Amino acid sequence: MRVAVRKLGQGAAGVGVVVTLAVAGWLVWLLPGPQMAAVLGFGPVDGVVSVHKCYEATDAEGYATGTDCTGWYTPRRSGEEGREIVLDTADEKYRFGTDVEVRTARGKAYELSGSAVFNFGTATGLLLVPFLTLAAWLFSCARHGRVEDGEVYFLAGMVGLFAAMVVGAVAGMLVGIATFIF
Repeated sequence: MRVAVRKLGQGAAGVGVVVTLAVAGWLVWLLPGPQMAAVLGFGPVDGVVSVHKCYEATDAEGYATGTDCTGWYTPRRSGEEGREIVLDTADEKYRFGTDVEVRTARGKAYELSGSAVFNFGTATGLLLVPFLTLAAWLFSCARHGRVEDGEVYFLAGMVGLFAAMVVGAVAGMLVGIATFIF
């Protein structure tokens, strides 16, 4: 009986690992994924934004989030109509009439910029680390057949959250430098 309960617990923990990783992947795809793909330049350019004005953007709490620009979006695909659009986290404050190649996601335009990579990269990391920590703890429980002490995993999660912010900042700075040079 004891062996059967242990095997049942191992199976439940194994299923928990799969479910946790599936939920993490789904949340990344749902929340920052499309914007991150657009910012990093996956896929062809969707169109061009002819900038009307740029301004310092703020979030709901009033904190600065970088430069946003509004302008007229001209898509490259035939059959799609042009429209007003926001160029979210622009690389710089563009002058009136500047044409910027963009990729679109969720109704906004994006270009490769250091601040955008920092924002969406850090958001992705901060979203993934808790799920990966939980999955690692559940995997350890399944492997050993007993409930493992979670202190080490909690500490690893805290270190992972800090590392996600550092990696996001470094990636943002590298992209910012690269876009400035090229």
